Amino acid sequence: MARFSGLSAVLLNCSLVHEARKSHTRRLLARVGGVMRAEGVAVDMIHMLEHRIGFGMVKDTTSIGDARDDWPGIHRKIMAADILVIGTPIWLGVKSSVATLAIERLYAYSGDKNPQGQYLYYGKAAGCVVTGNEDGVKAVAMETLYALSHIGYTIPPQADCGWLGEIGPGPSYGDAVEGSDVPAGYDSTFTNTNATIMAWNLMHMARMLREQGGFPVGGNVAATWREGSNAADQDPEGF
Repeated sequence: MARFSGLSAVLLNCSLVHEARKSHTRRLLARVGGVMRAEGVAVDMIHMLEHRIGFGMVKDTTSIGDARDDWPGIHRKIMAADILVIGTPIWLGVKSSVATLAIERLYAYSGDKNPQGQYLYYGKAAGCVVTGNEDGVKAVAMETLYALSHIGYTIPPQADCGWLGEIGPGPSYGDAVEGSDVPAGYDSTFTNTNATIMAWNLMHMARMLREQGGFPVGGNVAATWREGSNAADQDPEGF
């Protein structure tokens, strides 16, 4: 089986828990990261709430008056990585406000281009991890993966995994369960299978993009358009 040494991944934990070690989302992110690390990927997990990160559609919020903004340093790590995985809990049926903040700050760079003239995040792979004790894993994954795709990330097949506890109060992922030696969710075949497939598909995609020299240029850079290849040149009645 393929080895993936030379690749790197950033796992961005967007938990609402301030202490990283108490985050349930971190535990499922760690499973995905463990698969990657076992295959030679350099993995860096970043807990967003351990940092001071400003709000705003700007690259650095110190430019709009914040005394400190740690996002530019986090963004440099994200840009140095081949893979980005956003981990988020579900609250009120949607991704966390911290995950929204991360995506907004990523989006602030949407006007920048990579060396090939494409949008900045072209040539990188992305996925997401979702935890909670209410319904909504697929809905949260859908909006998160769409956002990452929209700004330029390549989303491979099965690029998400998640775990849900019973509806209402109860153990979250990794919590002790009365009468069992296995923490909640750790023995979920479905979750573990999807986490493994997700990790491998992200590694495969990142490797393919790396070997290709990024996402192919052609049509996605205005300078490469030929006469008749631009939508503005097309006749809507021509079909």
